[in-house]
Amino acid sequence: MSKLTLGSYPHLLGFEQLERLLERSAKAGNEGYPPYNIEQTSDLSYRITLAVAGFAEEDLSITIEDRQLVIRGRQRDDSEGRVFLHRGIAARQFQRMFVLADGVEVGEAIMENGLLHVDLTRAVPETVVQTINIRKG
Repeated sequence: MSKLTLGSYPHLLGFEQLERLLERSAKAGNEGYPPYNIEQTSDLSYRITLAVAGFAEEDLSITIEDRQLVIRGRQRDDSEGRVFLHRGIAARQFQRMFVLADGVEVGEAIMENGLLHVDLTRAVPETVVQTINIRKG
């Protein structure tokens, strides 16, 4: 059995990058930490909210790498000199990646009540009509 790819369809020219993006997002993993929401805040804007209780702003980093929004968290171990009878709150690190479409820009990031909000906006693409001249061969 052969694998169907976007290149198998003659009307989808130049969509190989979309196929690579789909494969990359499928490999991103299904880890459940930290939990997050994605909401559409208007026709052209979105908000990603991550539950990052216990993380300070300096423990978090937000970067864009190869059209991916990457949010990382790394807590410092401040347990030196403390004696825990029970430790149910783990200091763990995480990395969450979101693939961004062309034209999606990352706006501001806001930390509020243990939630990290990252706002995204999508630019409206211009409609371009181009006439191609036909030469005589």
